[in-house]
Amino acid sequence: MKYMIASDIHGSEYYCRKMLEAWDRTGAKKLLLLGDILYHGPRNDLPRDYAPKTVISLLNERKDSIYAVRGNCDAEVDQMVLEFPIMADYGLICVDGIAIYMTHGHIFNEDNLPPLMDGDVLLHGHTHLLRAERVQAGEAEKSVMILNPGSVAIPKGGNSPTYAVLEDGLFQIVTFEGEIVKELLLKKEI
Repeated sequence: MKYMIASDIHGSEYYCRKMLEAWDRTGAKKLLLLGDILYHGPRNDLPRDYAPKTVISLLNERKDSIYAVRGNCDAEVDQMVLEFPIMADYGLICVDGIAIYMTHGHIFNEDNLPPLMDGDVLLHGHTHLLRAERVQAGEAEKSVMILNPGSVAIPKGGNSPTYAVLEDGLFQIVTFEGEIVKELLLKKEI
């Protein structure tokens, strides 16, 4: 199955629309949202075309194809208007035999890893910094992958707004102009 992965919309109608247009272009069956969907948060400036009510409507139209986790800016009041679950701190999916632990990143991250086995994936947003790399982690120095699609609406570190696509074990971070800026093959080549 092909997945599109996005994080940190922060209530931007403009970037939500761009994200949904990109989702349609990719042909992905599911959208994995890594939190911070409606509210911009007290540390961020308002994103372009801040319109949470419109974002609600746009996402609810596709509720059956969205898996989401809670970001640090998401609250119970957001769940009251969104018609798909967003209040879980994490979700687990298995893709091609690889366990992917998806979370926002404010609780579990590289400095506070969830229980992961060698070869597992930590997929998160929160930092607004794109990332796709294999790291040695934990006391056992197991190899895990840290994946972050960057931010749809408020990228940091000089990055463009990005999302990611996961298909056939290949994780690609993509700009809205279609440029692949980073990629990682989840299975080690033999």
